[in-house]
Amino acid sequence: MAEYHAGPTGLKRWLTTCDHKDIGLMYIWFSFVGFIIGGIMALLVRLELFDSKAETFVYNSTYNHAFSLHALAMIFLFVMPLFAGFGNYIVPLQIGARDMAFPRINALGFWLLIPGALLMLAGSIMKVFHVMPKEALAQGGWTLYAPLNGAGCGIVNDVPGVCVPGPGTDLLIMGLHILGISSILGAINFIVTIVKERRKGIGWHDLSLFGWSILTMAILLAFGTPTLTVALTMMLFDRNYGTGFFVPQFGGDPLMWQHLFWFFGHPEVYILILPGMGMISEVLPRMARKPIFGYHAIAYSTIAIGIFGFMVWVHHMFTTGLDPYFRAVFMAMTFAIGVPTGVKIFNWLATLWHGQIQFKAPMLFALGFLSMFVIGGINGVFTASIPIDYNLQETYWVVSHIHYVLFGGSVLAIFAGTYYWFPRFTGRMYSESLARWHFALAMIGLNMVFFTMHFLGLQGMPRRYASYDPALEQMNQFATVGAFILAFSTLLFFINMLWSMKKGPYASADPWRAGPKALEWATMPRVRAPATPLPYEVEPAKAGPETVKA
Repeated sequence: MAEYHAGPTGLKRWLTTCDHKDIGLMYIWFSFVGFIIGGIMALLVRLELFDSKAETFVYNSTYNHAFSLHALAMIFLFVMPLFAGFGNYIVPLQIGARDMAFPRINALGFWLLIPGALLMLAGSIMKVFHVMPKEALAQGGWTLYAPLNGAGCGIVNDVPGVCVPGPGTDLLIMGLHILGISSILGAINFIVTIVKERRKGIGWHDLSLFGWSILTMAILLAFGTPTLTVALTMMLFDRNYGTGFFVPQFGGDPLMWQHLFWFFGHPEVYILILPGMGMISEVLPRMARKPIFGYHAIAYSTIAIGIFGFMVWVHHMFTTGLDPYFRAVFMAMTFAIGVPTGVKIFNWLATLWHGQIQFKAPMLFALGFLSMFVIGGINGVFTASIPIDYNLQETYWVVSHIHYVLFGGSVLAIFAGTYYWFPRFTGRMYSESLARWHFALAMIGLNMVFFTMHFLGLQGMPRRYASYDPALEQMNQFATVGAFILAFSTLLFFINMLWSMKKGPYASADPWRAGPKALEWATMPRVRAPATPLPYEVEPAKAGPETVKA
């Protein structure tokens, strides 16, 4: 934020900038707003689940809309834009590029986020102002399965209480279309930048592990997002123009939606976790005062995860009646994808071995990532077994699994990366004591809400339901308390960041002693406190009696 800008200043700078650092910061700010929106939706869901009866705090339609929008906001408005922001800011610095390959397209990719988000949230906004009835809100879950997505509504009317023909889902579809275009533009830009804009002397084996993760993420986005776009277009036509792609009465197949969706949806999981793994690969060696162990193994395992990510989508569909031999192949592939992930885990642990570990906030959240992500990975391996999946699918076990992967994984990695690069973004340091409170409360709240879901799932509590067996009420209340502790810890994070941007102590040129090979720190901006020289600024030599003339 303290970088020198020769162009416009103030609001005009942010509205017209094509500088990768400015765009990266705008992505990050946008994503944290999306985080707040998704978090509010999650708290609404947990409030309703505090009591076993339906419609205790919110209407059923509002509950369905809240859990649908919670997942979509966390994915498309928080995690994806945030990794795009970190990639925009950090990757060009790490490869010695002056900017992204296509700066104007880069800016366009960001500005498309705003209309996309507004369309996605339009139903909620209109409901608040009583423009749209609550029954017309999008209520199909984040997966938008047919017939819950309303395919054929208005044409086939023999499924009362299932089809939602109102405009809420249509607005959501259009918003996702625009967000998808933004993602594709950003992905192409990242690929071209990393492949073609590297400074001379930076070969593929000199690329940072964060750079490898962003490149793999971009390739997954470029190949996976068009599939979602096609599926959404077909659903929009089914809802409004009389087609029947997913309507059995017209010769369509609801399972085709699942195939198309999960061909995007499972690589999406790795789109959401691989950049977080790249962040951890940056934080651990700096905080352990050791080079990363097994650079090549971690880099190649990142590529392997990206490849396997497109080969396992059917494991979400084991209970849909597919051919048993077909399912067995995908079960084996799901087990296999754990191998490159395990390679990363063991290399990270080896990096810590005999290291001079600094238990600063970036390291604390990195260690939290390692422990929580392992839990999510292990319970995912259980679910990969077809017999076990038959008993656990569509229960809260699956909800627990995905949250340990995406919150215990992606979000904790985001916190680690944010604390780590905060001095680079702002020229100031954060409050370490407040960051420690954030970490402690986040770990307590996270495990209270998500670990409890394992037991709820084992006892058969189905996901997405607003009412449930009263015998499970105490566990749900315990989980709801954990959700609010987690929300409070996140509030501490925002307070820390906002206060430190203005009042935090000034950072040195290389606060983590990353060294000259970490090029993003080699270009650290100089932020001067009034009348106080920074310790890394050397005063010029003054002439004196000891000066010898040539």
